[in-house]
Amino acid sequence: MKFKFDGRKSAKVKADPRRQIDFVEVQEIWLHPHYVDCRSDDPEQFRAIGWVKGTLYSVIFEVREDKEGEYYHIVTLWKSTKQELKLYEENS
Repeated sequence: MKFKFDGRKSAKVKADPRRQIDFVEVQEIWLHPHYVDCRSDDPEQFRAIGWVKGTLYSVIFEVREDKEGEYYHIVTLWKSTKQELKLYEENS
């Protein structure tokens, strides 16, 4: 599984005291059981909910393709809400 993202945005998210994690670290979600749903249709974006370092995070990503094949483009992330925790518990 390949990932791409804006490095400046990743650093900005890491510096945010409410998030404290970057786009490289959050890729751990895909290594464990996680929940994915469709976030929007235009552009087509998905939300993955899963655990990283003992904290539940939600990640918005797009499935894109380049000459090397398909990859996940990470758009943003946040610590999951209570509603997202419930979704995760019910579906994973």
